[in-house]
Amino acid sequence: METAYFLFFLHLSLKGYCEANHQTNKSDLQKHYKAAEGQNFTMPYCNCSKMVDMKSTSSSAEGGGNEEQFLDCGKLFIAEAKHSGNYSCFTNGNKLFFRLQVEKMRCLWRNESIKILVVCAGGQISCPGFGCSNNTNVTWYKNKKKVSDQHRPSREVREVLYLEPVHEKDDGVFFCHTQIIEGGVTWTLRTGVEVIVIPPPSHSPPRIPVDNEPKEVEIGQPYTFLCKALFPFELNFSPKIEWYMNNDGNMTLLDSKQKSLKKYTQEYEVIQVATINEVTPHHLTYTYTCIASNTFGNISATIKLKRKIKDEKEFDVFLSYVWSPASEEVLGGEIISSRSPLNDEEGDLCITDLLNEEVKATKKPLEVLLPQVLEDQWGYRLCLLERDVIPGGAYTNDVVLALKKSQMLICVLSDDYFTNSNAVFELESGVQALLQNSVLKLLLLWTTKASPSLIQPDPPLPTLVQRALGVLPSLDWRSGEPSHSNFWRSLRKTMPKNKVKLVSVR
Repeated sequence: METAYFLFFLHLSLKGYCEANHQTNKSDLQKHYKAAEGQNFTMPYCNCSKMVDMKSTSSSAEGGGNEEQFLDCGKLFIAEAKHSGNYSCFTNGNKLFFRLQVEKMRCLWRNESIKILVVCAGGQISCPGFGCSNNTNVTWYKNKKKVSDQHRPSREVREVLYLEPVHEKDDGVFFCHTQIIEGGVTWTLRTGVEVIVIPPPSHSPPRIPVDNEPKEVEIGQPYTFLCKALFPFELNFSPKIEWYMNNDGNMTLLDSKQKSLKKYTQEYEVIQVATINEVTPHHLTYTYTCIASNTFGNISATIKLKRKIKDEKEFDVFLSYVWSPASEEVLGGEIISSRSPLNDEEGDLCITDLLNEEVKATKKPLEVLLPQVLEDQWGYRLCLLERDVIPGGAYTNDVVLALKKSQMLICVLSDDYFTNSNAVFELESGVQALLQNSVLKLLLLWTTKASPSLIQPDPPLPTLVQRALGVLPSLDWRSGEPSHSNFWRSLRKTMPKNKVKLVSVR
C-alpha cells in the first residue's frame, strides 16, 4: 500500500510540474519571427507544431483540448497569412515556443528572391527586406546553420553576403535575419534567396556519344530510334533534335518526340525518339540520321538497321512432307534414323555414289532421300516431327516451336501434300515465321507436275499459302529422270552456311 501511494503521489507531482512549466513557457513566447507574404520560407526550428486554440474548431471543443498541426520545418514553402500563429518546437532535446507573423511588406525594396551565380566565380547575395530593419545587423543562414560557421570563404558587409568563390553546393536557399522593433518587441525578419548555381558559359555545340553499330530489328515489328544528345549548359536552354531517313540522298524528316531531359552540373541530356510502326525489308536498305543543334552549332550521327537473328537454333532444317505409298513401302513403317554425318568434303565425294547407285537402283521417293543426303551425307541437323518432337503435346504448338528452333524450312510438295491439312498448316506457319523472321529461309521442292496456279485442292488453300507458292524459292524434282545432279547441286547452294552445333540423333 505504501509503495502504491508513493507512486501515485509521484505521478501527480510530475504531472503538475510539467503542466505548470508548459503553461509558463507558452505564456512567455521566447522568439518573434516575421515573414514576408508570398516569399520563400522554412521554419527556423525542427519538429514544429502550430498550436490552435480549442475555440477555433468544433472538433477541438468536442475533444476538450488544444489541437496541434504539424509543419515540416525542413520543407520550403511560400509564406501565407494562414501560417501566422504560435508554434512549439523541439530542438536539441528542448521544447521552445515562438510566434510567427506573416504580413505584406512594402519595405521590400530589394526583393531579390532568386539569384543566379556562376560556379568558381565570385558572387554576392543581397538580403531582401534590409530596408525594413531598424538596424544594420544581418545574419546569414544556409541549411539552418550560420554561414559564418560553415568554414567556407565568405564575407558579410551590411546586407550583402559575398561568396568567394561560388561552389556547386551553394545551390539552394540562403536565409537572412534582420531585426525589427515594434512596440518594444523585437521581431526577427526571416527572408530567403534561392541561389541557382550554373557552370561557366560555354560556346560549344552539342555532342552525341558515338554508337555506329547497326541496330537489330524484326521484320513486321515496330522499332523505335533513340538519340541521346548532350548539350552544354545554357541559361536560355532550347535544344533541337531531329530524325531523318535517308534513301539514296533523299532525306525524309521523321515524326519524333522528346522522351526525357536530365540536368547535370555541366550539361543537359536530351533523348529524342522516332518510331517505325512496321519494319519492312526496304527499311534495311536505308540509313537514319539524328541531328542535334543549339545556338553554337550542330552534330549528327547515322545508323543502319539489320535483321535480328533470334535465339540460338537447334536445327538447320525443318523438313515438311507427306508419306507417299512408295515411301511407306521403302521404309516398311520404320522411323527414319540417321548415321553419323560425314564432313563437307566427304559428303561431296559420296553424294555422287549415292545418286548413281542407290537413287537410280531403288528410285527412292524424295522424302526418303532427303534425310539421307542432308543429314547423313552433308551433316545438317534436321527436325522431323515424328522423330524429334516428344509425343503428347499440341500439334500446332509443336510445329510453331519447331519452326522457331530451325534455320530453314523445306517443304516437299506433292499431290498428297496439298490435301493434307497438317502439311498445309506447316507450310502456312512457315510462311508466317518467314515474315516474322523466325526462320531465315523457306524452300519449296516440287515433286508434282502441277503448277502453283493450277493447284485447286478441296478445301482451297489459305490465301497466304496461295500467294507464297508463286514467289517463294523452289526446285523441281522429277522422279524417273536419269540424272538429278543439277537438283542436288542447286539444293546444296541454298542450304544454311553456318550449321547448328550437332547433337546426338535418336
